[in-house]
Amino acid sequence: MAIIPLAAGLAACDDFSREPEGCLNGTLSWYWNEGAPTKGSAEMPDTNDFILTVRDPAGQVVYEGTYGDSPSSIDVKPGSYTVRAVSLEFTAPAFGRPQYGDEQVVVVEGGKSVAVKLECTLLNAGMVLKISPEFITAFPDGVLYLKQAPSRLMYSYTEKRAAYFFPGEVALTLYNEGREETLLTRTLSARDMLSIKVSASSSVSSSISVAVDTTRNWRSEDYTIGEGSGDTGAVNVPDAALHVGEEDVWIYGYIVGGDLTSAGKSVKTSGITSKTHLALAARSSVTDKASCVAVELPSGKVRDAINLADHPDLIGTRIYLKGNVVEKYYGTTGLKGTSEFAQK
Repeated sequence: MAIIPLAAGLAACDDFSREPEGCLNGTLSWYWNEGAPTKGSAEMPDTNDFILTVRDPAGQVVYEGTYGDSPSSIDVKPGSYTVRAVSLEFTAPAFGRPQYGDEQVVVVEGGKSVAVKLECTLLNAGMVLKISPEFITAFPDGVLYLKQAPSRLMYSYTEKRAAYFFPGEVALTLYNEGREETLLTRTLSARDMLSIKVSASSSVSSSISVAVDTTRNWRSEDYTIGEGSGDTGAVNVPDAALHVGEEDVWIYGYIVGGDLTSAGKSVKTSGITSKTHLALAARSSVTDKASCVAVELPSGKVRDAINLADHPDLIGTRIYLKGNVVEKYYGTTGLKGTSEFAQK
């Protein structure tokens, strides 16, 4: 799931269809509230790479770019805003192109804060053909197509990938000996993953059977790490403070810097000299120390492998770390006694 809070300005503006005189701009900000990794049949793309688009009441782009490169906040005028986040742009049926995301419309009123909750789900639909040896024997020169007007995909007998389509009608056709025949037509909804087994009688080439197995709500992740505290699994950086006092907790996020002994409220992101700690954040663009978890790197294999003095290339990478959550470490929530790590 993705949660995007939208905070308006301090001026009261009752009529936001036009810009009132003297009305202060609002402030629009966002962050991902990523749940713990769970087992599933597909891997969720890195949320830092999602394409984030914010449009104003006139449809003009206020912000467009990757989530990881997005600013922490932007000024907006009162009005109706469309917020859209997608893992990739999907413009035509294609193999191996699942699209995750959501789009919501929110009204920002002067002096009020509005929260928009985006559900990060599969927006398109997929289809997989399981072609039996009997079918290939019966139609050695046949060609299968999956059609969704105005496009079509040729489905090779050796194809293993899922084909993705817009929600709507998809037809399976067979082209053989100069003639095209529609075998079936199915209507797919968003999140549908349709598995079709196509077989044929070994003796009668015109006898074709089709078995359909539909699974909705394709899970978004197949990676599970650690047991965290009890059975809760890994927790993200914003939720780390909820686990203060707990031991052997897995926390995941992005390495954003180190040298937290330096004065100031920002994390140092380059020229880091300390090997004893690093800063972890919910996204790679964060530099505010208060939004980070300070991670202790005890002497040993963990420090040798991921300290930023020796490995500056790790900045911006996603990582899972296991340790004990403490209330304060270098002035912010901390993870001490870090004993394990895993990179994804």
